[in-house]
Amino acid sequence: MPLSYFWLILACNLYGASPGPQFTASGELVRPEDYREWIYLSSGLGMTYGPNAAEGEPRFDNVFVNPEAYRAFLASGSWPDGTMFALEVRRSASKGSINRGGHFQADLAAVEFEVKDAGRFPGKWAYFGFRNESGTLAKTSPPLPTASGCMACHSANGAVENTFVQFYPTLIETARRKGTLKPGL
Repeated sequence: MPLSYFWLILACNLYGASPGPQFTASGELVRPEDYREWIYLSSGLGMTYGPNAAEGEPRFDNVFVNPEAYRAFLASGSWPDGTMFALEVRRSASKGSINRGGHFQADLAAVEFEVKDAGRFPGKWAYFGFRNESGTLAKTSPPLPTASGCMACHSANGAVENTFVQFYPTLIETARRKGTLKPGL
């Protein structure tokens, strides 16, 4: 690890900031292992809009955003470069312990990331998938092809830029107040 990177990580840990998206030399996203310490935005149950939709028990989607981007969004209603969203997809279960009805979150199916970096990606945003194969997540992922459904769906349906703010009750009002909400939403 280069010494400058070491000092960046140390400073971020001391001051509560993350180093932002990290990429390999070949352009793959290094999976942030601390995403569960980011700002929690929302959970969905059984939302079926992508390749991680499953038949049978509905899946849970948990959404997190890096703290620096969250604070910037609250101030401006826009997402700064370096914004990272984590979509954690978990299987659900209905039988376990004392539960007699409803669903609870179970094992991890996948983690997906959405990253804003206008200098790196032609459409400003890119999407990365980390599926849980054999009980482990890959450490890195290349960006999904721009022709994948992620880019088209997010750009057509995102309430603010390419993001689904319409599903984040803590942020939709900020977007309305700041005038950044896509018309019609």
